[in-house]
Amino acid sequence: MIQLPSRSFVVGTLVFLASVWALLFVRLLPLSAGIMGWPGPDLALALILAWVLRRPDQLAAPVIVLAILVEDVLLMRPLGLWTAIVLLGSEAARLREPRWRDQPFMVEWFRVGVLIGLMMLGYRLVQVVFVLQVPALGQVILQFLATVAAYPLVVFGARWLIGLRRLGRGDPT
Repeated sequence: MIQLPSRSFVVGTLVFLASVWALLFVRLLPLSAGIMGWPGPDLALALILAWVLRRPDQLAAPVIVLAILVEDVLLMRPLGLWTAIVLLGSEAARLREPRWRDQPFMVEWFRVGVLIGLMMLGYRLVQVVFVLQVPALGQVILQFLATVAAYPLVVFGARWLIGLRRLGRGDPT
């Protein structure tokens, strides 16, 4: 018999999609008068990793693909490349989540920073190998630093605004 998804899964998925697409909407707003300054953090990536490390039962891989694929289309990135890399990175974090669950936040922050760095490096290497347009290295490094620096704020905001908490060892899903 086919089992229907639980209510927490459906609600968590809808809240995640609404959050990611609200961040995308704000990212697409024309807030500056044509002057490109420092690149901002990739808050959607930080939210995906925070969600996967706190409630992996609420976030399925197709939902991540849908959210990032829409972002790829609207931000005019190579279609599916960043989506595949985010999916690989988030699934790597999901596999390690049970081992990372009882670690202090500083360890999680360091590991997420390394993971984000590897994801951005892989994205850049694929762009270079396939002779795609590559953004300036300085801009990529600044975005990496901004994303890693914003990760604790995203975790705090997700906990405070959405109620996203880490599951304990004995908590039901």
